[in-house]
Amino acid sequence: MRKFLIKAKESTQIIATLDGKTKDKILTEMAHAIFEQRGYIITENSKDMNDGRKNGLDSALLDRLLLDEERVKAIAKSLVQIAGLKEPVGRVLDGWVTDDNLRIEKVSVPIGVVGVIYESRPNVTSDVGALCFKSGNVAILKGGKEAENSNQAIAKVLQDVLLKNSLPKELISLLPDSSREGVAKLIKEDEFVDLIVPRGGEALIKYISKNSSVPVVKHDKGLCHTYIHVDANPQKAINIALNAKCQRPGVCNAMETLIIDKKIAKSVLPSLYRAFVDAGTKLRGCLKTREFIFIDYATDEHFNTEYLANELNIKVVEGIDEAMAHITKYGSGHSEAIITENYSASEKFMSVIDAACVYVNASTRFTDGGAFGFGAEVGISTNKLHARGPMGVNELTTYKFKIYGNGQIR
Repeated sequence: MRKFLIKAKESTQIIATLDGKTKDKILTEMAHAIFEQRGYIITENSKDMNDGRKNGLDSALLDRLLLDEERVKAIAKSLVQIAGLKEPVGRVLDGWVTDDNLRIEKVSVPIGVVGVIYESRPNVTSDVGALCFKSGNVAILKGGKEAENSNQAIAKVLQDVLLKNSLPKELISLLPDSSREGVAKLIKEDEFVDLIVPRGGEALIKYISKNSSVPVVKHDKGLCHTYIHVDANPQKAINIALNAKCQRPGVCNAMETLIIDKKIAKSVLPSLYRAFVDAGTKLRGCLKTREFIFIDYATDEHFNTEYLANELNIKVVEGIDEAMAHITKYGSGHSEAIITENYSASEKFMSVIDAACVYVNASTRFTDGGAFGFGAEVGISTNKLHARGPMGVNELTTYKFKIYGNGQIR
């Protein structure tokens, strides 16, 4: 582990010498290589899928794990998009001249060695590797055991391109010891690792946040809500709510609780009920909800649950203040939405709700690096400091001050 981390740290000096055009050329080559090697990647992924079925992974996790032709093409497309982004390193963020005639520039620079710990989705291996490479960072990747073959295949394709360009494979590499003990060692190595990004289950996030001596940017659970305000357009509300829950239930930006104003519940809830039943959604509701439609009762525990499945809580409220209070109590700071044609209500919601992403009249499913135009993301940060929301190339930089003098002394 120590030898590996020393090489990773040393590699930061090598990637620091690469200009933007060179990095973009290599990323484009990586995209072509992923596409050309799609048969190999899909074959390795099928091993993980078979093991997952044998081990009883549920349908949502299997969906996150699957790599078919279209998804591998999407991986390659993301790499091309990342290559096409503006160069994030070397941006002059600010500049001024002091009273002592020192010229100071505040300039964006890479963070260094970034360790990312994630589960299930093998496309994260290429997305994060490419984002770190574009932003001049060294990526140490630790995927879930359930995607081991897929992750190794994708990493090998990326590393082959690095080696072809006379660059160390440690620029994008999998953690050599992927056991729990290996992770425990990695998060203590603050001499070599500059940032840890955990994305996955609540237990993983808590463990790393509690035990890491390396700075952590959490990518915590997504307890997302959609509030249908009294002045909502009913059809727009139904369409958005269905998309937020059912388009892909097993992801962190899917809605877990739908909140409805009591004044429109009688007219809107029956239509919503039929739409969700047709979509196969398991519904639970508060006592007020059950006055309008007969569904299972939603307890406090349910409102605290990130289902990552086609299950949904429904909460009927007296107005916007109760809706915001519910979100404040149960939300995870990820993504929240209001459906309304009332400008004052939307602005109040946008101002009061404390989340990384707050929507008016749109699905929470848009909280995504690709949808935001970032090409991909390291994850969705629920931190408030350094990075928040979809974490792209710019969020993988910090800054330094460059000071130009002409013999000044103090």
